[in-house]
Amino acid sequence: MWPPDADPEPDPESADRPRSGRTVPGLRALLPARAFLCSLKGRLLLAESGLSFITFVCYVVASASAFLTVPLLEFLLAVYFLFADAMQLNDKWQGLCWPMMDFLRCVTAALIYFVISITAVAKYSDGAYKAAGVFGFFATIVFAIDFYLIFNEVAKFLKQGDSVNEPTAHRTEGEDDSNSDSDSD
Repeated sequence: MWPPDADPEPDPESADRPRSGRTVPGLRALLPARAFLCSLKGRLLLAESGLSFITFVCYVVASASAFLTVPLLEFLLAVYFLFADAMQLNDKWQGLCWPMMDFLRCVTAALIYFVISITAVAKYSDGAYKAAGVFGFFATIVFAIDFYLIFNEVAKFLKQGDSVNEPTAHRTEGEDDSNSDSDSD
């Protein structure tokens, strides 16, 4: 009996109906790929959405209507960017500047989370506010790490673009100078 058989004999009665443990192929297509979720960007987006949701729940418990919108919006945006990156929508929709949108989302989220977390911890004495403030500080750190990494990627991309354009720019300037010198003679 122990260990259980790796391949048990199928039950003839259950052959007609699908097993409850089996996933439907159509629903599996909606889930992000495991490789993306294990990547650094996937983990950061999961952490952002998780911390935003926990902070939102803490503010709901504290009945802080003034602070509810930020964690809710950031949760929805993080989930959107998680699925957009996982489904590679940035390759399909070329008209949008995805790195800039993601960078601005992370910068504004980090700044706003920092401000509301300080306000929640300093101004209110309720435990739910304190918990929301602490999770907000963690979210600030995660969003700051994300925008730092995005900034480094964009800066590296722009440096590569400048190094490719630099030799042609010097050559055209040199040609323009030689033409202007010959015109003055």
